[in-house]
Amino acid sequence: MPKLKIKQIIALLVVGILLGACAKKLNTVTETVTTELRAPAYPLITIDPYTSAWSMADQLFDKPIQHWTGKTHSLIGAIRVDDRVYRFMGKEDIPLKTLLPMAKEEAWDGKYSFEAPSKGWEQPEFEDRSWKSGKGAYGTSGSLVSNTVWEAPEIWVRREFTLPEVSVGQNLYLIYSHDDDFELYLNGKEIVNTGNSANWNIILKIDADQLKQGKNVIAAHCLDRGGLAYVDFGIFTDSDQKEQFSETAIQTKVAMSATQTHYNFTCGPIDLKLEFVSPLLPGNLDLLSRPVNYINYEVVSNDGSEHDVQVYFETTPEWAVNEVNQEVEVSLGETAEVRYVKAGTTEQPVLRKKGDHVRIDWGYVYLATGKDENSSVAVGDYVKAKESFIGSGSVEDGGKIVTKPNKEMPAMVCVEDLGKVYDDAARGYVMIAYDDIESIQYFGNNLKAWWTKEGTVSFADALELAVVEHDQIINNCADFDNQLWAETVAAGGKEYADLCVLAFRQSIAAHKLVKDTEGNILFLSKENFSNGSIGTVDVTYPSAPLYLKYNPELLKGMLNPIFYYSESGKWTKPFAAHDVGTYPKANGQTYGGDMPVEECGNMIILTAAIAEAEGDADYAAKHWDVLTTWSNYLLDNGLDPDNQLCTDDFAGHFAHNVNLSVKAIMGIACYGRMAKMLGKKDIAEKYTSVAKEMAVKWIEMANEGDHYRLTFDKKGTWSQKYNLVWNKLMNLGIFPEEVAQTEIAYYLTKQNKYGLPLDNRRTYTKSDWIVWTATLAQDKVTFQKFIAPLHDFVTETPDRVPMTDWYETPDANQVAFQARSVVGGYFIKLLDK
Repeated sequence: MPKLKIKQIIALLVVGILLGACAKKLNTVTETVTTELRAPAYPLITIDPYTSAWSMADQLFDKPIQHWTGKTHSLIGAIRVDDRVYRFMGKEDIPLKTLLPMAKEEAWDGKYSFEAPSKGWEQPEFEDRSWKSGKGAYGTSGSLVSNTVWEAPEIWVRREFTLPEVSVGQNLYLIYSHDDDFELYLNGKEIVNTGNSANWNIILKIDADQLKQGKNVIAAHCLDRGGLAYVDFGIFTDSDQKEQFSETAIQTKVAMSATQTHYNFTCGPIDLKLEFVSPLLPGNLDLLSRPVNYINYEVVSNDGSEHDVQVYFETTPEWAVNEVNQEVEVSLGETAEVRYVKAGTTEQPVLRKKGDHVRIDWGYVYLATGKDENSSVAVGDYVKAKESFIGSGSVEDGGKIVTKPNKEMPAMVCVEDLGKVYDDAARGYVMIAYDDIESIQYFGNNLKAWWTKEGTVSFADALELAVVEHDQIINNCADFDNQLWAETVAAGGKEYADLCVLAFRQSIAAHKLVKDTEGNILFLSKENFSNGSIGTVDVTYPSAPLYLKYNPELLKGMLNPIFYYSESGKWTKPFAAHDVGTYPKANGQTYGGDMPVEECGNMIILTAAIAEAEGDADYAAKHWDVLTTWSNYLLDNGLDPDNQLCTDDFAGHFAHNVNLSVKAIMGIACYGRMAKMLGKKDIAEKYTSVAKEMAVKWIEMANEGDHYRLTFDKKGTWSQKYNLVWNKLMNLGIFPEEVAQTEIAYYLTKQNKYGLPLDNRRTYTKSDWIVWTATLAQDKVTFQKFIAPLHDFVTETPDRVPMTDWYETPDANQVAFQARSVVGGYFIKLLDK
């Protein structure tokens, strides 16, 4: 659409504003049905894998707001009522004082070895002269702040240091980051041992008695399991800086719907309602892609008296950097209807970085508000801006700032002066937005986000539309949320609906929506908190039900990159690729191993599911040749798979995988179904017949009497056969119904407190597969027997992170993974007709 036309549309839409009614203060109509539950983390701003902010606490003001990686994405809210200030959102992230720096502040000297050292390597007196000298941090080339490249399977690191004299009672903290398995010793004593996990900026309080006068030694060992590798650590103490917004409001409620998170507070004689709205409506791709979220607020007197009220919103450039030692510029700006303060790095390294725990450091974060006489924006000092608001209810703009946030943290501030507030509610909103300029690199081409319409819509246009359309968007979100709630409650009950509400934004915001150079839709996932892969097929597979239900075009956007990869000849193997790169660079597979049966089965099944959802196989017809290649691969290799990975790759390679065999059989049957839909009668009969024959052999090979095995060659084993769900959902008729029901009855004897383990080898599970397995049940009551423990896990897990999908069923502890799109798989029950 030409830019002129966008401007004309905006001009027509703002007529109401120009006549004197500010869109920012209008009332909305539709009431949203919400549900109250204790979430592991509450979604606040959810746009894409980079612009993603969560409250990881029960009360919105208990902790700083964080990115899903755990990095602070500061977002602070306070309300001034008759000269008294109450903090209702976020917490001042007062930096610790550095005693022993980490790499983001300063490269540090260490000794390292890639070869296993002799016994006692962790002890202070160990002789390390034969070790190499190198600057910390140590990590994969191009990742984070890696001053010494580590690309071996393991690394051993020793760091000698002398601390200044420590005062009696002084708090000391070790901060460490690692990927993957990590053990750390302080003067020979082990104080960290993580097992199989990766963590960033973990703060561990240490005892000053563990340190010595003179030389001290930190020794660490880290095992890289593939993908990113990293080791960094330092020692810190408390800062002299004091908290400004020390008094908090009283939180009285937190509730959620699919696109919204609602909070209620009492702020002395004022009641405050807050709504975080992410308009991720699957049926409106322009809106889903628009990188603007809303924070709506409503203020009313609760004591029958009039009160003078100002509201303060603050963010920082932390949203626009990968590390806080990067130089940023912060400045004010405006459009016809919007005022804003924005921040971005001065370097602007567009699409240069890739990886898992990597945040965006190009483009600009915006804190924006509609123009009216009561609103103002400012660039200020992190402390002085708050002091000014406390004293006067306003913040004076300090002008453009160029600085490094770790040296001087700027405050990006919006103040809403509501004047006298009585029993008529005062309403308004601010916007958090991000202009990433270029979003994805796709086989050498840099692609802009979908909303830009190939660059013809400017970011100013997007902000203007966000203001003009605010009320209608809020109503549309409420309508969609209410529909989703009603459907999920009807399908599986309230606990199931809770899970779907919590999964909705997490799944969508783990993707980026763009078009390729030919105009084809691309909806590219990031494999968050795993390995950072982009467009991972075995992440798409569990995520798919959400998109099959609400917009199959988005699922096509997830499959298109893999189809292109093979059809272009860039991928030449006779099976589907695992991924197309590492986010945000989709230039070809970067995962170290293939999953031949897994990915072929996934691609074929999901293409058939699209055909079922749309009532035709036109999409399959476009890709028939490569679908045929993959189906024939399954014919030759699928019944009894050899030693290989499946989607549950954390469990390692193993052969004769019974559940993987089910996937292959389902893939062949789905190919036959699509052939039938396309009028290819002979092909349909052949592949359907073969799939049925394979199912008969499968039953013979896997049968244990009261259940079916984990592997064909090992008696006394079992596993979740979640891949069987497609036999039911698409009425394929390949496996007799009693196979699934035999499994269901057996699973009910194997559940632990927080759910059904993945298989007999370990007590951990995958939450998405539990819902798939539960969907095999013939009735809602049985379905709910699997959902109730999963709901208990979500509401009781001690790990306050965006929902993990890999956890321990006895104690609800996270094993790894968080904020991943796979929780879109919870919606599979809605496909069960």
